[in-house]
Amino acid sequence: MKFTDAFIKNLKPEMAKYYKREANGFTVKVWPSGAKIWLYVYTCDGKRKEIKLGEYPAMKLADARTKYNEAYELHKNGIDPGAVERQEKQERRLAPTVDDLADDYIKKWAKPRKRSWEGDKRTLDVEIIPKWGKRKANEIKRRDVVLLLEEIAERAPVMANRTRALLSKMFNFALEREIVEVNPCTGVKPAVKEEPTSRALADDEIKELWIALDTPGVLHVSPEVSRCLQLILLTGQRPGEVIGMHSAEIDGTWWTIPAERAKNGREHRIFLTPMAKELIGGKTGYIFESPRKGKAIAVNALAHVTRRNVEMPKEVKDQAQYSPEPVQQKEADQEVLTTTRRKLVMPKWTPHDLRRTAATKLSELGYTDEILIRS
Repeated sequence: MKFTDAFIKNLKPEMAKYYKREANGFTVKVWPSGAKIWLYVYTCDGKRKEIKLGEYPAMKLADARTKYNEAYELHKNGIDPGAVERQEKQERRLAPTVDDLADDYIKKWAKPRKRSWEGDKRTLDVEIIPKWGKRKANEIKRRDVVLLLEEIAERAPVMANRTRALLSKMFNFALEREIVEVNPCTGVKPAVKEEPTSRALADDEIKELWIALDTPGVLHVSPEVSRCLQLILLTGQRPGEVIGMHSAEIDGTWWTIPAERAKNGREHRIFLTPMAKELIGGKTGYIFESPRKGKAIAVNALAHVTRRNVEMPKEVKDQAQYSPEPVQQKEADQEVLTTTRRKLVMPKWTPHDLRRTAATKLSELGYTDEILIRS
């Protein structure tokens, strides 16, 4: 019998585990739970042994067959493939590759501590692993870091800074576990100097933005994201906490952010004004639900929408000047806005600037530091 994709897919679980074998020890084990495990079953020194090659369907038939062939060749040449596998595991534990280190860093440090851990993983997968993945982590030197960051900086200077910060955290993680003796990022300067961009919106900017978000067709933004941005400005809460709002957190005119979702790890209650309640509506589940049902919209979608609607192409910047009047009421600017895909003619801002704006305006109204929401 020769395994096929259809054959493996159609294997059904039974009351007890069972094995299906191809020739020369290539085997799949089926558990009562339905899990399917690829194995190489062989005899060495008169004892039956088996090596786990991978799990189906994460490992496809072709990949399992490749790993089986490697183990079979070792056995045919008088080498115990199980002993080789144990030796490789021991070497990886004592001197892991950058790929192994990155996997450990995400699982053991970033994922339990950072809500943005997926961004770390994406950066590692795109910028680091393709270059260094198979190298030993303890062989990475400062010059390797400098050369990599210079390469990234040629196309994305700010990304080079973010990658440097991530590498430094990951190698500190390795340093604590005695995987490396020094952090190769020590002494490596940022690729570019970043100027702070945070600001509070002026009164006329708030008016212009609010009307644009409130009027369908003015901006390239979904109704859910429009309401979310307005709610950030109304409540002064963090974008990540607002975008993840769930109906279970709403009780009448109060919204309770649970400790596990709050940045400071403490439960927080926010009074909801009638306008805030109107923006929230009566939806059950996630208030700002992703098109992929059952999840909130990703917080980085807010920043993407902001960049898309505010940062004007260079060739258009000289065609219009910022005006405090609402964009849809200015016929002179309307033509420019159309050519820039209806982008706002105003200085750049970020979703977090809306929270900062709320704090600034409360301060101007005379509220004390004890009740102000600080950035």
